[in-house]
Amino acid sequence: MPFPAVAPIVLLVLSNVFMTLAWYGHLKYKSSPLILAILASWGIAFVEYCLAVPANRIGSAVYSTAQLKTMQEIITLIVFAGFSVFFLKETLGWNHLVGFSLIALGAGFIFHKF
Repeated sequence: MPFPAVAPIVLLVLSNVFMTLAWYGHLKYKSSPLILAILASWGIAFVEYCLAVPANRIGSAVYSTAQLKTMQEIITLIVFAGFSVFFLKETLGWNHLVGFSLIALGAGFIFHKF
């Protein structure tokens, strides 16, 4: 596959790892001061932006903005599910899987040419 088609996906996966860590990673350390969590999250989010902005810039050569946003949301759900299970040690129930699947099904309509 050509670079502009694959690079946004790789960059969005990486950016979402950082975004998820910034938004939810501090929940594992609830005893630390809130201001420290905010500052750490800002630093992590900076890295996320450094990956997301080029992902969208490069991806706009191949994908529509609706497709890029949809891709980002699906990647977010996948990264979030893995993060919840492996980092936060939370369980995902059947209802989460059904809900995520319905969102993914809806995303399919964005990419399908009618």
